Amino acid sequence: MARRKAPSIPDAILDELLAGADAKTAFDPGGLLDGLKKALAERALNAEMDHHLDGPEESGNSRNGYSSKTVITDTGKLSLNVPRDQQASFDPTLIAKYQRRFPGFDDKEISMYTRGMSNREIVGHLRELYGVEVSPDLISLASPQYLR
Repeated sequence: MARRKAPSIPDAILDELLAGADAKTAFDPGGLLDGLKKALAERALNAEMDHHLDGPEESGNSRNGYSSKTVITDTGKLSLNVPRDQQASFDPTLIAKYQRRFPGFDDKEISMYTRGMSNREIVGHLRELYGVEVSPDLISLASPQYLR
C-alpha cells in the first residue's frame, strides 16, 4: 500500500479552520478561502508596515490606523484593512496605492482577450463570475496591444 503524502498544511490546522463551518461552503464567495485570503493579505500588509517603520528612529513616523480598500480578486471583491503611517510615506508592494485589482487578475483578463473574447463579452463574464462591474474601456486598456 502506498504511503500517504504529508500535507503542506497540517491536518490539525485545517481541522481548526473548518471547526463549526460547513466544508461545502469553504470555496463559495465570502467563505473560508476568501477569509484566508483576507487574513493573509492583511498580515502581509502589516509586515510590510513593520519593515517600513524599522527605518531611522529619529524620523518620528509611526502607525496611524487603517484605511479600508476593496480589491478585485479572482473570486470576487475583497475588503482589506490597509495600515497607514503618520507621514503617509508607506507604499505597500502587495497591493500598491491606487491598485484595485489583486495581482493575477489582469492575467486572467488578458487570457480571455487573447482567446478571442470581445471587450463586452469579457465585461459580461467578469460580472457573472465575480460580481465585478468594469467598463469596456478598461478592458481595452488591458489588452495585449497596450502591454508591449
